[in-house]
Order: sequence, then structure tokens, then C-alpha cells
Amino acid sequence: LGCATEVADPTAKLTPEQLYAEAKDNMHGNLYDKAINMLDKLEGRAAGTPLAQQAQLDKAYAQFKNGDRVGALITLDRFMKLNPANPAVDYALYLKGTINFNDDMGLMSKWFKQDLAERDQMAARDSFEAYKELITRYPNSKYAEDATLRMRHIINLLAKLSREMGLTLIFISHDLSVVRHISDRIAVMYLGNIVELGPSDDVYTRPVHPYSRALLAAAPKPVPTGARVRRARLGGDVPSPLNKPSGCAFRTRCPLAQPSCAEAVPPLITKGGHDVACPIVEP
Repeated sequence: LGCATEVADPTAKLTPEQLYAEAKDNMHGNLYDKAINMLDKLEGRAAGTPLAQQAQLDKAYAQFKNGDRVGALITLDRFMKLNPANPAVDYALYLKGTINFNDDMGLMSKWFKQDLAERDQMAARDSFEAYKELITRYPNSKYAEDATLRMRHIINLLAKLSREMGLTLIFISHDLSVVRHISDRIAVMYLGNIVELGPSDDVYTRPVHPYSRALLAAAPKPVPTGARVRRARLGGDVPSPLNKPSGCAFRTRCPLAQPSCAEAVPPLITKGGHDVACPIVEP
């Protein structure tokens, strides 16, 4: 009769701190498979501790460097879901954006073949959104400046793609500074209605509608470390698109609202060189 041989775990007697040190040594030596295995064990042994939370972040990085992009993104999403108040969430967002980011974003490397794979466009969008969330939520983060530069890189690639291939792109964002860079014309919408429409530079430099002005005022901007950031905020709650206010849908949050605003949906009229759906505001 044969007998089964049980292989002893060489890490069984290591403390969580020693296990973490071993994992980091393996990462420094590019032995990512071993590092991931050790970090998994560390999560189990030190569950709920700051060390286990750090292990999740290191595991995501090791997975990324090991070529497992999907696994790394899953690990990061799990970390942010379980630890929403962790001070390293800014790094998690930065790493999430970077995993989807590379020098050509998968777009320009193939565009001569007109091969615009959906996954490449999704990667660009996901990268941009992760960086945007980082600089919006953590404007003083040490990763904010680099995230901003990478966002600009993505936008520049999309603009070049549109220009050189003669493509029409519909770009949706709350950040009018980004929309201005990539678009010829801007349509500002609120609850499904266009409230301002015109050439990008006109809308960006001379916004007329109160909502357009609020969007520009609220656009995230990098600030020096330690500086205090004040964001422009609109009052009131966003109404349900299924139960819009009568008349102008923006009137419940508009600082210029008058009783007449509730009577009818305002049409687009020319003000300040472009179209605006507000009879009250002055350009």
C-alpha cells in the first residue's frame, strides 16, 4: 500500500511581519508568483489588520506586473469596497488607472489597421475614470499630478485619433475643460435636456447657463500639497429623471430661479454667441 506524503508549508512558522518581508523580497526579485502566494497567506493569517490591507495592495501590484490585469483590478476593487476609508485608497485608484494605461493605450498601436477594439476603448475610459476619481476625491494626493498628466495623454490620443482618421466621437464628461480639448462643439445637458449649445471655445470661455457655469467652477484642479481646496457646489438635490420639475428642470437648484421658470420648458435662444435654454440669465 502506498502512503500519502503531506508537504509541510515552509512559511507556517513565520509571523505575519516575516511573511510580508519574504513577499516583498520576492517582489524585488521579480518572483511575482511566489509573492502573490505569500500575500494570499498573509491576508488569511492577519485578516482585518493594516498589514493585511497593505498585502492586498501589494498583491494587486504583483498581479499587474505578472501579467494578470484582470486579477489585479478585481483585487483593487475588493480592497476599495472593504476599506473605503483607508488612507491608501488614492494609491488604489492610481494603480487601477495605471493598469489600464500604457503609452499607446492600445488605440494608437493599431489605428493604422483601423482596428479599434472595444476592449481598448474601454481600457482608455476606465483608466481616465480612475484617474479622474483620484484627483476629484484626493486633490492633495502625491499621485494627483501624475494622474492629471496621464488623463491629458489619454485625451490627446483620442483627439489625434479623431483628427487623423476623420472620426466623429461623442465624448461625455462633467469636466468641460476636458470636453473643450477634444470637441469642436459642446452640448451641456441637464436631466436629458440641452441647456447650452455652441462651439467649444465659446461655451468654455463664455458660459451663459447657470448649470454650465457651475460645471466649470466645479472642475477638479490639481493643487499644491497641503493647500485647502474649496469646490463650487449647487444647492438642492438632483431630481429624478422620471419625475422632472415642471418648466425648467434646473430651476430647483438654480440660484437665479424665478416663479416663471416653472411654467414652460425654455427653448434654446441665442445669447452670447451660442444657444442657451434660459430667458433670464444675461451673457
